[in-house]
Amino acid sequence: MDDATVQLILDNLWPMLKATITMTIPLTIISFTIGLVIALLVALARISSIRPLSAVARFYVSIIRGTPLLVQLFIVFYALPQFGITLEPFPAAVIAFSLNVGGYAAEVIRSAILSIPKGQWEAAQTIGMGYTTTLQRIVLPQAARVAVPPLSNTLISLVKDTSLASTILVTELLRVAQLAAAPTFDFFALYGVAALYYWVICIFLSAVQGRLEARLDRYVAR
Repeated sequence: MDDATVQLILDNLWPMLKATITMTIPLTIISFTIGLVIALLVALARISSIRPLSAVARFYVSIIRGTPLLVQLFIVFYALPQFGITLEPFPAAVIAFSLNVGGYAAEVIRSAILSIPKGQWEAAQTIGMGYTTTLQRIVLPQAARVAVPPLSNTLISLVKDTSLASTILVTELLRVAQLAAAPTFDFFALYGVAALYYWVICIFLSAVQGRLEARLDRYVAR
């Protein structure tokens, strides 16, 4: 590695870190949070005894899982303006990523809820708990323990997927690396730095996942 490449890396360490802090991480957190809300609603719709509601939820999951994330992103940013809906790059990315997370996480949450024995639903009903109370106090706390590992995988995947936002001009980490490397064509060095930043974020999230799993396992009888 020559001196010019080293200097190029040093000059862009802070701009890339700044893009990570101000764009990549907020994009991930906002999209994942909204996506979880969508996922919970879709999961409840999927297990609902109301067939039309369940069918709509099944169709949504099928569409999201059956189409590439990049296509979903392009539809939100490039196709919606044809119908008079024009979005800035960042909100468009949030919408596309949230819908994508919602589709995948819905199946995770649905399977976690179904893993709770039906006897617990029945026991809660016998002591007068309604559907919502049973869900909040009995089912979801236990389902959370089951759902944490796969949902953590979804979150880690989302961190890396945010790099696709560069295709609609969101100045996140990869976009900054592209712009910095373009004048010198030294893409390897700056893409390597970008990969390092993504890796560090994922290591941190994996550590958080481990602590969260340990916390949720604290009261489980062995």
